[in-house]
Amino acid sequence: MMDRTDDLAPLARLLSGHAGRLAERHRALWALDQRFAQIARTTSDAAIGQMRLAWWLGVVMDEAGVKGQGEPVVDWLRAIGALAAPGIPAMLDGWEVLVVESEIDLTGLRDYAAGRGGGLFQALADVADAPDWLIAAGKVWALWDLSAHSGDEALADAAIGLARDLLPQVGDPAWPRAWKPLRIAYLLARHDVERGQRAPVGLTRNMAWRLMRIALVGR
Repeated sequence: MMDRTDDLAPLARLLSGHAGRLAERHRALWALDQRFAQIARTTSDAAIGQMRLAWWLGVVMDEAGVKGQGEPVVDWLRAIGALAAPGIPAMLDGWEVLVVESEIDLTGLRDYAAGRGGGLFQALADVADAPDWLIAAGKVWALWDLSAHSGDEALADAAIGLARDLLPQVGDPAWPRAWKPLRIAYLLARHDVERGQRAPVGLTRNMAWRLMRIALVGR
């Protein structure tokens, strides 16, 4: 069975390490998110980008399980039964915002956050009916992450501002033990969002320290 951990971003790798027996599933879903990110990053023509995302949607919706064979992440997800994870279609919708919109307004940011972030957290949690607070946590995380990778400073600041507005929707819930990686990801984001700070680029020493602290003491 395939396990492309070498291709994962360091943060995704560390978060997946806290998923216990579900670690491989988490790694595969993070790898899928990175595939979508690559499409958004490398596509200059919106129509071509939409076609690339539509290909992925066709793969995800293919009940026969034949589309996309040979694509490494597709084969990996199919092998572990995670290609039908709830939330993946929403992730595609979220990433499409970045592919299609030349200028992203507040509505676009909300759609991106709900799709990419809410969908990713739902897929990782593997729940068809995710609680609203979990989706909100995913939105906060996605906006925080966008702030690190956007070359548009105004967009990055708007993402952090929207994320801060969404914090009350998350509140202080009781996270199930199986969702520990999601709790860590959210609390990493919340630390910066509360301070109006953008996410750092890459896994900094400070972020690694905070991740370890959250994992050990819960905050």
